[in-house]
Amino acid sequence: MRSSLHLGRLARAALTAMLLAFALGLQGCAGFIVQNPDSPLKPVNAAEAPGAGRLLLQGYDLVAYFVDGRATPGLAAHQSTYEGVDFRFASAEHKAMFDRDPTRYLPQFGGFCANGMVYAIPSGGDPRTWSLIDGKLYVFGGQGSKDAFELDLPGTLKLAHHYWDTEAAGRNSVLQRAYRLTWRVPHYKSSEEIARLVSEAKARGK
Repeated sequence: MRSSLHLGRLARAALTAMLLAFALGLQGCAGFIVQNPDSPLKPVNAAEAPGAGRLLLQGYDLVAYFVDGRATPGLAAHQSTYEGVDFRFASAEHKAMFDRDPTRYLPQFGGFCANGMVYAIPSGGDPRTWSLIDGKLYVFGGQGSKDAFELDLPGTLKLAHHYWDTEAAGRNSVLQRAYRLTWRVPHYKSSEEIARLVSEAKARGK
């Protein structure tokens, strides 16, 4: 029994080492650190920028999505830090609105592509491709990802929130990507398959 437990630990350690090597090869050390603050927001779609160690969504103004209905780059002059993550806004008014109630404006899934989260993969997320659904902000990797997510909105919303809640939230984004690119969810679809489904839906006028 003791021997089998030891072998099990060795196997888990070897698997962890392989995942870590794969993950670092995919994204490097910067993503491993920057995307994973020691806070309840972990993981986040963030990157280093001048004057910001962990800037969410390339510094796009979260409040502008809700108030102005458009993607608007924020300014370094109007920057806030919340739970170890930096946010920028287009105006002092928007910054004040965020500071009063930050959780109201936070994007779902840490700002990662919502369609990627359908497959439990926290990756991508272009702040220029977005949607407000039931008063919450969702970001996508591009128009193709957004179109795919909207093919079955109730179903994809349920899957994305399930995998965020049960796997990705609080876990290192780089390790989670490596894990789910190696052991894929049962309904996994490649980029080519997703593009085909979107194309077929458009052809049917959906």
